[in-house]
Amino acid sequence: MTETIGGIVVPDTKLTREATALVRQAADPTIFNHSRRVFLWGMLQAKAMGLQPDPELAYVGGMFHDLGLTPKYRTADRRFEVDGAEAAYDFLREHGRSEQDARNVWLGIALHTTPEIPMSLAPEVAVVTLGVETDVLGLRLDKISDEGRQEVVRAHPRPQFKQRILEAFYEGMKDRPETTFGTMNDDVISHFDPSFQREDFVRIILGNDWSE
Repeated sequence: MTETIGGIVVPDTKLTREATALVRQAADPTIFNHSRRVFLWGMLQAKAMGLQPDPELAYVGGMFHDLGLTPKYRTADRRFEVDGAEAAYDFLREHGRSEQDARNVWLGIALHTTPEIPMSLAPEVAVVTLGVETDVLGLRLDKISDEGRQEVVRAHPRPQFKQRILEAFYEGMKDRPETTFGTMNDDVISHFDPSFQREDFVRIILGNDWSE
């Protein structure tokens, strides 16, 4: 049954139904509801900017973007964003979407913690970052009507979300802190673990094996 939330039609296809079931099984309610909101916010922000991402691809991008934090999909030695991107790529190819479609969603998920770059790529890449920045960072909230905002949050509540999402980030990355180098994710590790020693880009340059 087709569902409309905040003025956004949630695509109701075999692919999206199976995507929903997969994420519901793998993720806790905090991540699941966050992922649904990311899709909805992303589509609302894209609409405000005149972008027209493919709804199925935008849905998978939003729903899979944090799968790399979950016990089933996270690895021990690579960024959580890449874990989610790989899962989404495989899922889309198995469901008959083209290599380019799957690659755009891969990029959207892999780059969703890398500011600015996604906005110069395909709408299916940008839409994930737009949704994440709205839900986690509160960016561009003024672009969404009060009514739309209330409807989305009513459908997918965010109780104690700020603290719970930080805890989810930490749980998903604490066993691979070295993968946070060069990203904002090292802020999360440092927040929860005072003993964490960040890598220093300047120190790496000055201390490497080149004489000059």
